[in-house]
Amino acid sequence: MYKLIAIDVDDTLLNDELIVTDGTRAALEQAIAQGVTVTLATGRMYASARKIADQIQLNVPIITYQGSLVKTLLDGQVLYERSVPTEITRLLYAFAKEKGLHLQFYVDDVLYVAEDNDRARAYSALSKIPYVVADDVEALLDKPNTKLLMIDEPDYLDQIAEELKPLISDKVHMTKSKAHYLEFTHKEGTKGHALRFMAEHLGCSIEQTIAIGDAWNDREMIEAAGLGVAMGNAVPALKELANYVTLSNNEDGVKHVIDKFVLKAE
Repeated sequence: MYKLIAIDVDDTLLNDELIVTDGTRAALEQAIAQGVTVTLATGRMYASARKIADQIQLNVPIITYQGSLVKTLLDGQVLYERSVPTEITRLLYAFAKEKGLHLQFYVDDVLYVAEDNDRARAYSALSKIPYVVADDVEALLDKPNTKLLMIDEPDYLDQIAEELKPLISDKVHMTKSKAHYLEFTHKEGTKGHALRFMAEHLGCSIEQTIAIGDAWNDREMIEAAGLGVAMGNAVPALKELANYVTLSNNEDGVKHVIDKFVLKAE
């Protein structure tokens, strides 16, 4: 019945050692052999997500930047793309500058920062993507930013999000991919929008899709999918709205879903 599976990367497909286990990889291969399309749906930039896709030998379009960019792996063809409105990029930059917040820019699949600091280095180490310290940050503001990201303490970011809501919530999608990452994309740059696009692109119905995730930025695709699955390690609010809660990312939760709903293994 299911023809498309969209899987979040961090804390979902990857375990805490940042690897895809042999068991999960084997289950994915079996699903693909049965004609199911398996794709990634991640907040990561394309260049970073591509490295994960290579690990599990995918050759399909993948959903990146929270759903703002759907791009093929074989020839790098852009199928779906949305950018943050320029006036919001400028507003967020001014806001971050005033509050002393670390803000990252993503232009043409390159990660830019205003200054070299611990937060940029830690993010780069996790995503395995280099960053560029911008010579002229102002010049980045008028370019199409696929995503903007603030990094800070979780509670402080929650406070910042509340301050920003009345200013921008009707113009952009704001979400948290990790407790200390606050992300901004186009209103149609969500994993839910991208999942619907992928289903239409592949010629299947949204009811024939499975979405698996752990964080609040997975909410839109889990609500949209025919079967929305929260990981055992997911945030409680996501578990509440999911159709099914699987095992954690350290217990092959993704494999469990594929075995149960796709391969019908006992």
